[in-house]
Amino acid sequence: MKLLDVQEIDARADQLRHQRASLPETAEITSLQASRTELDNQARDARIVVDDLTVEQKKIDRDVEQVKARRVRDRERMDQGLITNPKDLERMQHELESLERRVTSLEDDELEVMEKVEEAQRTLDSLTAQVEAADERLAALAAARDEKLSEIDAALAELVGKREEAIEGLPADLLALYEKIRAQKGGVGAAALHQRRCTGCQLGIDNAELAVIKASPSDLVIRCEECTRILVRTSESGL
Repeated sequence: MKLLDVQEIDARADQLRHQRASLPETAEITSLQASRTELDNQARDARIVVDDLTVEQKKIDRDVEQVKARRVRDRERMDQGLITNPKDLERMQHELESLERRVTSLEDDELEVMEKVEEAQRTLDSLTAQVEAADERLAALAAARDEKLSEIDAALAELVGKREEAIEGLPADLLALYEKIRAQKGGVGAAALHQRRCTGCQLGIDNAELAVIKASPSDLVIRCEECTRILVRTSESGL
């Protein structure tokens, strides 16, 4: 009977270890970390785009100011009558027209780049917000995971203590055989003989074998002929 107590404790410990290894929070953390890394890479690329466009916008701004300053200077010279030669005056007039066209072209470029900057910034802001949301979710998941792990570890520690008590007095060779079979049989090394049936493989025991088991000494290790697990006799074995 004590071996069945050990088996029950080990089965519960196996369940807890499986639960520990397959927490939904752990799986979600792994998946979310991968998504978060991808988002972070996209945000990095978007930041580069914003920076490059910002540099381009500043350059166009400077070009616009320079052309406008030259246009103002030329107009002032003409308005002040500083240019009297007709040919020079005509050339200056053509230059002003060229500067006007240049200003218009630059301002169009400036507007286009500004729109690109705004769009790129919106993309960056969206990705940044998604990264922050992922970080918040990861923190919440980690906290929930750690709380569950703590509870499972405490339960496992308690089972370790119970197991130590349960194996007291069990022969070392019996315990070694149990451990060997348990490793081979999916965690179940000992099973009760219940109503003439092995609870390990759920197969019935024929009458001839039952007779042999019934006649065997109580301290003799009996094993199921079908699954080779240790059969533990109880008051409900049906012998």
